[in-house]
Amino acid sequence: MPRKSTNLILFKTFFIASLFTFAGGLAMLPVLQRDLVESNQLIDEDDFLEYATLSQTLPGMIVLNFACFVGKKLAGWRGMFYAAFGAILPAFVLMLAATMLYSILPMTTRLQSAFLGIRAASSAMILTAAITLYQHNIRNRYGILVLLISLSLLFILNLSAPLVLLIAALFGFTYYRFSQKGVKK
Repeated sequence: MPRKSTNLILFKTFFIASLFTFAGGLAMLPVLQRDLVESNQLIDEDDFLEYATLSQTLPGMIVLNFACFVGKKLAGWRGMFYAAFGAILPAFVLMLAATMLYSILPMTTRLQSAFLGIRAASSAMILTAAITLYQHNIRNRYGILVLLISLSLLFILNLSAPLVLLIAALFGFTYYRFSQKGVKK
């Protein structure tokens, strides 16, 4: 596919996903997966899920990190720009409008009910993304162990997410070191 049309598809895909998906980057993943992997076949599912996982471990907006990874992979620096711009433009414009309208609009029961429906649908989209990432990333006993330890650290000990990520990275490094010693012999 020519680079120009790839850039346009990247912009359009990230723009639409960002415009119509509430609750942030995780909620956008199913929409982006459908468009990038299934409909346009621009990227294979393994790369898509790898970039989705990496995007969550870096600081900043998940969708912006993801757009940069995918855009760079598909069309270089220009693709990265088009995907990133498409991802952040709707959020910028909508937040600007929401900030200006917040003091003007009365919080009616209808408006509050609409937000309640949006929150429920957003939860479903985040759960869908979590299940997809689980299926891609948890493939052996080690992955299940790290998952359970991480959940315990987050929910039982109430540790912060960045600290849990650092602990998981330490586990991964240790696991890799010990597993490689057995391979070298």
